[in-house]
Amino acid sequence: MSETSIPGKIRRLTKTHKIFVAAATMGAAALAATVVPAATGNSGTAEAAVAAPAAWTSVVDGTQAQTAQVHLVAQQTIAAGRAQDAAAAAAAKAKAEAAAAAKAKAEAAAKERAAKAAASRSAARKPVYANNLDGWIKESLAIMKEHKIPGTYNGLYKNIMRESSGNPRAINLWDINAKNGVPSIGLLQIIKPTFLAYHVPGTPLDQYHPVANIVAAANYAADRYGSIDNVNSAY
Repeated sequence: MSETSIPGKIRRLTKTHKIFVAAATMGAAALAATVVPAATGNSGTAEAAVAAPAAWTSVVDGTQAQTAQVHLVAQQTIAAGRAQDAAAAAAAKAKAEAAAAAKAKAEAAAKERAAKAAASRSAARKPVYANNLDGWIKESLAIMKEHKIPGTYNGLYKNIMRESSGNPRAINLWDINAKNGVPSIGLLQIIKPTFLAYHVPGTPLDQYHPVANIVAAANYAADRYGSIDNVNSAY
């Protein structure tokens, strides 16, 4: 049939169809080139069937690998952040402990300085007594006051003068105590058992020591007579 015998409308549609068919044919060819390998033969169809899933799997695996890589990087970043936080916390703790130790050391040093200063002031305030009868009596009175042992300067002085004439090395070798092996010794002529029984802590444990002798004798007199002031004869 000649082209001139086909109606004009049909001829126009045919041209359009030709363009559409050409485009479809080219798309099919491209799709076939993508799916079917270059090799031909009876196995072409089977190979094409396998090729499409393989390509798809490759794309999926690639996406999964990329996602896993992103997760790994995120985890590593979180772990690094936690490590940095832990290191910062440890450093802050160490700094706080060092500061506390330094503060405690400074406070201890301050207390030690304060104690030394107080001791120094106390030593400075402590009176210095003369090494004679007057000084011995005055020092004894200070100790007696601290231990609440009654007695006065005059009470001590009169008894000391009667018993030893103020000689701290005086010793009685002729009375009954001497015969019993415990002679009276010192300023207030006190025997050893009495001295030991009434010795006042803080004084030397020595019968001949003038202050220790006076204070022990005054302590004994307070217990037996109420006060050394009440003693007017041998006791």
